[in-house]
Amino acid sequence: MSSLLMQLRQHWQLLQLAIGFLTRLPMSSQLLYSPDRMHSALGYFPLVGWLLGLLLMPVYLLAEAGLGMAPAVCVLLITSLLLTGALHEDGLADCFDGFYGGLDQPHKLRILKDSRLGTYGSSALLLALLFKYLLLVALAEQGELLLALLIGYPLSRAMAITHAQDLPYVSAPGTSKSDPLAHPMNTALLMQVLVTGAAGLLWLPFWSAWVLVIAVVVMRWWLKRWMSKHLYGFTGDSLGAAQQLQELLIYSVLLALANGGQLA
Repeated sequence: MSSLLMQLRQHWQLLQLAIGFLTRLPMSSQLLYSPDRMHSALGYFPLVGWLLGLLLMPVYLLAEAGLGMAPAVCVLLITSLLLTGALHEDGLADCFDGFYGGLDQPHKLRILKDSRLGTYGSSALLLALLFKYLLLVALAEQGELLLALLIGYPLSRAMAITHAQDLPYVSAPGTSKSDPLAHPMNTALLMQVLVTGAAGLLWLPFWSAWVLVIAVVVMRWWLKRWMSKHLYGFTGDSLGAAQQLQELLIYSVLLALANGGQLA
């Protein structure tokens, strides 16, 4: 019994590390941190997506009851940004600034580290938030918004961190809190990420789930080429961008399936 309790405590601590890394939710100040423990916590990143989705569901339902559908989606997005500290959105903006404003790989990496926001980044961020808002409103009109949250939040985070499996980490060691992402996950940890990230697909009809799986795999292939072209590897910012682009793709595919009557 004591061995089981120790294992449960270890899993709970790793989950808290993942929550502390990906969100602004308060965690215990007594939580032990080390790069190795943070690397083990990668397996819990999709569960943080589940937690965020579950927290946002009542926020949307309460806002929708008082404000109506479209304003409630806006409240949902604002709450999401507050919960995550706009971590992934920041990565998206930095990547567009760096990838399209830099002349070569070292110049692009310097721009990624610059806290200032440029034209490419601000344009990408504005359009991504607008597109996400429109997708979620359309999904709400189809009655599929809550399902989309419980699929999109975990799956996009799972797919994003898999880029550490086959791309080199190009940030200088010790310069980023993303250093624990530098090494590939072992098979067990990778399977944990994929299974917990894709668990929401069980709510979809069989062929609809396969359509979504194919879509995110193709997006991952494109994102890998995108990062390789510009950085010859990945950074924490590029994983944040990957999460945002995967999330937008997931909502787009779900909306297309809903419009075709394929989610019933």
